[in-house]
Amino acid sequence: MEPFEFVSPNSIDEAVKTLASNGDKVRIMAGGTDMLVQMRAGRRTAPLVVDIKGIPELNVVSYDAAKGLTLGAAVPCYKIYQDKTLATAYPALIDCAFLIGGIQIQGRATIGGNICNAAPSGDSIPAVIALGAICNIAGPKGTREVPVEDFCTAPGRNVLENGEILVSISVPAPVPHSGANYLRFIPRNEMDIAVVGVGTSVVLDASGQNFVSARIALASVAPTPVFAREAGDSLAGKAVSEEAIQQASELAQAAAKPISDMRGTIRQRTHLVGVFTRRTLNNAIERARGG
Repeated sequence: MEPFEFVSPNSIDEAVKTLASNGDKVRIMAGGTDMLVQMRAGRRTAPLVVDIKGIPELNVVSYDAAKGLTLGAAVPCYKIYQDKTLATAYPALIDCAFLIGGIQIQGRATIGGNICNAAPSGDSIPAVIALGAICNIAGPKGTREVPVEDFCTAPGRNVLENGEILVSISVPAPVPHSGANYLRFIPRNEMDIAVVGVGTSVVLDASGQNFVSARIALASVAPTPVFAREAGDSLAGKAVSEEAIQQASELAQAAAKPISDMRGTIRQRTHLVGVFTRRTLNNAIERARGG
């Protein structure tokens, strides 16, 4: 690993000024579980590392049953799944937080960092897309909001401009009769990269027998995480049935643009998208019905 300078700002303004004045020479560290590995392997260089974990706004976990969740970009995964209120309100967040590395990694890794790393296989990204989350960004020009589905632009690249920082992720409050789920397929039981990941959310009517709306997102099947909008929209207004779920899974398969590599083939990944779309939809439906 090449030597680098290290600073730890105490405020968003200080971080923004540091980032803006150093341009491409700076890297932001939330947990460091991806960045430090990449630097050690020589895949990234960083003459200056800015550690944002000391900024109060980036460590906020604020949940209101009416307003929803504000999750600071530097909040480690373990704080999410150890919070019983969040576990009840957002079980799909727990699904992905448990899967980001092992228990030691989860003490440092963050959902915000996972999103900013912009890996096509990022486990948290389909889940937060399915939940309709928004990225709150601060920079030299002020603040702005970007839906999570629009945040990643290419493998390892995102919409953050020079001097900008992801402050938090806003997740809408769960509505009655809603449920969500994230699942992935991996060759090993833990600490592996997803061959395919699928996050879904559904809203049912009061009877629990009809779809009001749905969102479906995919990992590891395109250069960026995929928001399969058409697949989710196809369920709106339909009765909950195997036929409707099958059609949505086929539309999700059509939205995927996988490649063949050492972890899986195009054919396998396309098949798995269908399997895991159906599986996560059924799990989300069960949760929406109170299961």
